[in-house]
Amino acid sequence: MKTLRVGIIGTGGIAQTHLQGYKESEGVEVVAACDVREEAARSTAQKWNIPNVYTDYRKMFKEQKLDLVSVATPNAFHMAPTVAALQAGCHVLCEKPIAMNAREGAIMCAAAKKARRMLDIGLNCRFIPGNQALKKFVVAGELGKIYYVRVQALRRRGIPGWGAFTRKDMSGGGPLIDIGVHQLDLALWLMGHPEPVSVTGNAYCVFGKRKNIFAPWGAWDPKTYTVEDMAAGMVRFRNGATLTLEASWAAHIEHDVWNVSLMGTDGGASTSPLRMFKEEQKTLLDVSPAQVPNLESHTAEVQALVHAIRTGGKAPVPGEQALMVTRILDGIYQSAKTGREVRL
Repeated sequence: MKTLRVGIIGTGGIAQTHLQGYKESEGVEVVAACDVREEAARSTAQKWNIPNVYTDYRKMFKEQKLDLVSVATPNAFHMAPTVAALQAGCHVLCEKPIAMNAREGAIMCAAAKKARRMLDIGLNCRFIPGNQALKKFVVAGELGKIYYVRVQALRRRGIPGWGAFTRKDMSGGGPLIDIGVHQLDLALWLMGHPEPVSVTGNAYCVFGKRKNIFAPWGAWDPKTYTVEDMAAGMVRFRNGATLTLEASWAAHIEHDVWNVSLMGTDGGASTSPLRMFKEEQKTLLDVSPAQVPNLESHTAEVQALVHAIRTGGKAPVPGEQALMVTRILDGIYQSAKTGREVRL
């Protein structure tokens, strides 16, 4: 079995989950770490026994023969290194969202198609064991036709006090593109990716510009806060289904909510916790699993991609599906700005 040679671009917190996944994957060697902050790259290289350190990914591609590259940079820096890696003949695992916007994401997908390499996006919620189990029930037709979905990624207080999350020029948006992207992708995957036709929504900045707000995740600078702290939207699909989406970093709610609710003609389900709702023999039933596998979703995500590369399979989270997610997010932001429904 050929050893897959891996490089990683961006060595912050999320990169560590990629590296753990590679560590637990057979026949994989991470040979290069790249970060514009040399100290950060060297620290990560020392922690994970990575032999080569770079501050320029172009130099890394010239000097290292790589099979797979992880792009774990801030959102503003997803497109350029991903395209460069694909042009260098590498498969790519890029962190979510695919890019700052759908225009950039489309360029990345086109580059992957031209290079005949996989572009996989780090939307790991698909790999949570309960969600994997629910997908099997949906595919088997246990819920019938899914006609309505409610998607929630809500924090009561959880505005990031580190990094560039609160800067629109670096992240593209706030909780909608940060955590809403995860739950929206999960919902679309469970639904079987119906075609979206229109989007409407709104975004709010209620807390980010204010001082003396409870900040359990560290303080941010209200002067440089340029994103929403809550957003909501509705998506209509060509098959008649409807989806609503709520995402917040801060809101006056009872507790955090991280859930996808599915309503189908023959049953319903929720993801957190995993439950299904049925009617049988004129009796309403709530069905819960007794046990699901204990797997870490980021590691499962990496291992699924490694397996696909080895077997010539398809990317577990194809760039085109992540691009659909971003088109919807773009539509919500545009609708919030214009006050009008957006056709997709």
